[in-house]
Amino acid sequence: MKLGIVGLPNVGKSTLFNAITQAGAESANYPFCTIEPNVGVVSVPDHRLQFLKDLYQSERILPAAIEFYDIAGLVKGASKGEGLGNKFLSHIREVESILHVVRCFEDSNITHVDGDVNPLRDIETINLELIFSDLEIVERRIEKTEKLIKGDKSLITELELLKRLQATFDKGQSARSLEFTEDEQKILKNLGLLSMKPVIYVANVSEDEIIAGGVDNPYVEKVKEFAKTENAEVVTICAKIEAEIAELEEDEKSMFLEELGLKESGLDRLIRASYSLLGLISYMTAGPKEVRAWTIKKGTKAPQAAGKIHTDFEKGFIRAEVVAFDDLFEHKSYAAAREKGLVRLEGKDYVVQDGDVILFRFNV
Repeated sequence: MKLGIVGLPNVGKSTLFNAITQAGAESANYPFCTIEPNVGVVSVPDHRLQFLKDLYQSERILPAAIEFYDIAGLVKGASKGEGLGNKFLSHIREVESILHVVRCFEDSNITHVDGDVNPLRDIETINLELIFSDLEIVERRIEKTEKLIKGDKSLITELELLKRLQATFDKGQSARSLEFTEDEQKILKNLGLLSMKPVIYVANVSEDEIIAGGVDNPYVEKVKEFAKTENAEVVTICAKIEAEIAELEEDEKSMFLEELGLKESGLDRLIRASYSLLGLISYMTAGPKEVRAWTIKKGTKAPQAAGKIHTDFEKGFIRAEVVAFDDLFEHKSYAAAREKGLVRLEGKDYVVQDGDVILFRFNV
């Protein structure tokens, strides 16, 4: 999963990214994964993996991972090539979701690029660049579709959708603010609109306010109200505290969070919100060599889930031997779960559930 971090200068974007990079998983754990300076790979926290490692006496744990991309270079006019312009936009095309860091704290020592703190203005600056880029794509597509429609009436639905998008963009609203039919969603996939990408607004607050959850922060409330209009998520963090947490050892992190009265780090909450927003779940494989978590979309069937491990697993899929993690945890052994009839053989139509521990049978 690739998440792109965007934000204007002095909003806390770099502090958050640096914290993420420091908290990152060891790259050696992820074969064929080259970590560039602007990419941080982080393990997805999952308490289930340690239990499975002990149960199967596995040599190692390989958690699921998220790649955070530090997308720099945004200035007004990026859609017209200003600043890093096209490079900035191309980086956003590569990610599945956007983490938009918004400054929601006052600090006279940190000047804002626009002179004062105004999260809605900051959101608009970045959103408009994505909308302008999308508008250009849609207008070109309208021109092409209008020429073709004379000989193909099936394009009427597409043209109506394009004009609805054009009207929305003209009002300065993103594609996320609209609802679409199944047919329209198929058309949208081919358009690759930037303002259609799911967004989590990351409200960056002061150290004192994170302990209170940002509930009395008027800036955070404004961001939450705006996010509702776009069907977007909001996560409140303190980038400065995240940077401090990233430097601590694992046992020290728990103590530090406890002292602050926090149940989990902002990074963990960001990861959970990202999974929820993108409709993702994890299933596990386990054995003497390793316990590993695999990330898939909700609704994925067994052969396609097997394909995440290797394409041969999907091509030659025979069946899946499945047991729910909760059943393993309750009965404390695979043999006991089997005796209770909790280990199932599932076929090609089985929809994998979060927490399934699976052994795939295949033949190529």
